Amino acid sequence: MTRRESREHLIKMLYCKDFHEDDQMQQQLELYIQTVQMEPEDAKSFTARFNDILSHITEIDEVISANCVGWKISRIAKVDLCILRLAVFEIKFDDTIPEKVSINEAVEIAKIYGQENSAGFINGVLAKIL
Repeated sequence: MTRRESREHLIKMLYCKDFHEDDQMQQQLELYIQTVQMEPEDAKSFTARFNDILSHITEIDEVISANCVGWKISRIAKVDLCILRLAVFEIKFDDTIPEKVSINEAVEIAKIYGQENSAGFINGVLAKIL
C-alpha cells in the first residue's frame, strides 16, 4: 500500500471514529481492514498507526483548536477535521515525514474528499501550526 493510500484509509477510519464509541473502534478497525481486504503486513502497520493517532487525539485537537481563529472544532466539516488530524499527527508526532510533505498530502487529499474551500482552509490552518 502506498503512503497516499494509507493516508486515505486513515482518514476514513478517523471519520468512522466520530460515529462510534471508543470501545467499538478496534472492532470497527478490524471490520474495515477485512472490507478493504488489506494485506496482513499493511494491516499491521495501519493498525499501529491508527492506534498511535488515537492515543494523541486530545493533543491533536488542542493544536487544531488553538490554530483555527474564529472556528470552533465542532464547526469544522468532519472530513476536513479528519484530514487535519492526520496532518497534525504527522507534523507533531512523526519525525519520519517532512512537514511540507504532510501539508502537501493533506491539501491534495482535501481536493479529492473535501468541499470546494477545504484545501485552502486546511493549508491555512497547517501553515499557522508551523
